[in-house]
Amino acid sequence: MGIIDILRAELGATYVLTGTDTAKWTRDWTGKYTWQPRAVVRPANTAEVSATARACYAANVPMVPVGGNTGLTGATSAENAIMVSLDRLNAVRTVKPEARVAIVEAGTVLDAIHQATEAQGLIFPLTFGARGSAMIGGNLATNAGGSNVLRYGNTRDLCLGLEIVLPDGHVMDLMSELRKDNTGYNLKHLFIGAEGTLGFITAAVLKLVPAPRVRATAMLALERLQDALPLLNHLQAATGGAVEAFEYMPRSYIARHMAHVDGAREPFSQNHPVNILIEAASTRADDAAAGADGTPRLVGLLQSVLGTALEEGQLADATIAQSEAQRAEMWARRELAAELTFTTPNIVDTDIAVPLDCVPRFLTDMRARLDRLDADAEDFVVSHLGDGNVHYSVYPTREDPALKTAVVEAIEDVTLELDGSFSAEHGIGLSKLGSMARRKDHAALDVMRGIKSALDPKGLMNPGKVLPGDSL
Repeated sequence: MGIIDILRAELGATYVLTGTDTAKWTRDWTGKYTWQPRAVVRPANTAEVSATARACYAANVPMVPVGGNTGLTGATSAENAIMVSLDRLNAVRTVKPEARVAIVEAGTVLDAIHQATEAQGLIFPLTFGARGSAMIGGNLATNAGGSNVLRYGNTRDLCLGLEIVLPDGHVMDLMSELRKDNTGYNLKHLFIGAEGTLGFITAAVLKLVPAPRVRATAMLALERLQDALPLLNHLQAATGGAVEAFEYMPRSYIARHMAHVDGAREPFSQNHPVNILIEAASTRADDAAAGADGTPRLVGLLQSVLGTALEEGQLADATIAQSEAQRAEMWARRELAAELTFTTPNIVDTDIAVPLDCVPRFLTDMRARLDRLDADAEDFVVSHLGDGNVHYSVYPTREDPALKTAVVEAIEDVTLELDGSFSAEHGIGLSKLGSMARRKDHAALDVMRGIKSALDPKGLMNPGKVLPGDSL
């Protein structure tokens, strides 16, 4: 029997797709990467994932995991491989309000986790624009970040345990609900951020936190980006660390949003070079209670602090959301970043991180380098300013691979001069293999290759991704 027949016997013919039935799984979200898998299989549970891995391992057939396929680096490219969709493993198995954990399967859409936990008065605080289609297995595989990293950390920080199917089909149960466990290596951290190159994540134990009683959201306008971090620190001190998001959108971002989104509105009556979305949240009843003017006290506190900042010249303008509709409008502007970024096809798209106080210098130095390479090239920026993550894209004036490589290397140069990272939250996939080869510490690469070889000696799990030199 061939591998397709074996898989159909294990999973049923309905859930082993070939030919034109695989069309949904033949490109990434950006459209930059396309492929034709040998088949797409859709197992219903961990046992079927294990059976799939066993069969592929025995037949020496590459396997590529896929969830919501919302990634931006080509990490799900699967030419002639068996693509293993986890979309049917989509149960929220349980929510434990007292322990503040949720046990979920890898194919659960992030928004479904939000809904299940909010029904219990809790939240899973990972959030970003693709939450309606991204699946938690992919979030874990890429160690996704999002807008709340400032307060809650990356996906890695929100995970207590994992269930893993290894490349040979063995199931590794790391589904711990413990906050403390010093029994040797913390194996779950090998798989979080590994982009499916070491095994299949099939389930996870997630940390939950109490749902906020009140949120205070505002758009801020500044004349200089250098003034943003002191303002954030001041707001954190004033609110007792309640700031969850601090998102930077330069004027060029606002202009593109206005040009491409029907019905879009300017955040302020005048244009400003620096536009920041800030959100603070609190679980305290006192913060949610109405103040003398009838607004929640947290909103009143933010209004008072921002009013003082305006009087002292730290701010050029500020608009505080007075309703959930106004809050949603502010967030919609920021969460369209990916769509706005890819409105131009000829693009160099990067995702870097630098120390918090180095973001202005990165942008200034990078613009100077870009002017020397391609003076008329446009750069496009949006940033999780509170955690130092800059989504920096460049639209060169010509379709020239050598120019694009030079731009990427310039971005790497400036980033590493500031002790930063060339990959902050999107992962490596295919698009950053060159950066890994050029910039990753060679000893670290050797250790990573040793881990890959130990867990996947045949090199069948998502080959060609993350580690330069591997190939499908």
